[in-house]
Amino acid sequence: METQDIRLQLVVHYDGSGFHGWQFQPDLRTVQSELQAGLSRLADSPRTIVGSGRTDTGVHATGQVASVDMPAKWDAAALHRSLNAVLPDDVWVESVRAVRHDFHPRYDAVARSYEYHLGLGAAAASPFHRRWCWALCQPLVLNTLQEAARPLIGEHSFEAFAKAGQPERGYRCTVASADWSEWELGARFRITADRYLHHMVRYLVGTMVDIARGRRPPVDMTRLLMNDPALETSPPAPPEGLFLARVEYPVDVLTPLTSEPPTHGE
Repeated sequence: METQDIRLQLVVHYDGSGFHGWQFQPDLRTVQSELQAGLSRLADSPRTIVGSGRTDTGVHATGQVASVDMPAKWDAAALHRSLNAVLPDDVWVESVRAVRHDFHPRYDAVARSYEYHLGLGAAAASPFHRRWCWALCQPLVLNTLQEAARPLIGEHSFEAFAKAGQPERGYRCTVASADWSEWELGARFRITADRYLHHMVRYLVGTMVDIARGRRPPVDMTRLLMNDPALETSPPAPPEGLFLARVEYPVDVLTPLTSEPPTHGE
């Protein structure tokens, strides 16, 4: 980073329906590529934006965190207004704030929260809803879903719930909370953990839904967390119901170099 640059943190929302995920890919439309194009245009020089984590094709975000180094003339308020003016309709920056020069949205994060929206009523099949939920359109018992989620709390190996292995980092994740609640079109799952494996939340949801549908016994969640070789997870829930909702950081990591307040909602 050049000395005249400042580091800014962005909280980003996006509808993942029209993207091949977050990560830049040549000749494919991604969230990172759209943001970088807008930032580079405003800075009048190439800019790289770093996200707190990758989201897959079709997955949405209401709390993706990213950082970018911009010329010092771009304070948080000015960048917030100008960037939203040049971004496409399916990406919106909720807030911008100045942060320390060494802030890293991925490595400094201490927890991430995901939400999964499950459409149980007939209205979930509407074209105005089905892009943002799993339009299952059949009743499920919320208490059964809640019981299926209970074993997830704490530190476990989630190897059985990973599409791809991460042998260099291991498979253990610590889940601080995992619960189902009522949602206007059905049920909503929210999980907060220190880290996630590839497709982990979607495999968890797919398995819990099969338990609630009576296709497998509730004890399967505990057995899968114990890596029972006789069991496999259910197919993963579709991506359109999944949202990256929040990324958390220690307070001192976000301490800005100036007293400039974060922007919101412009």
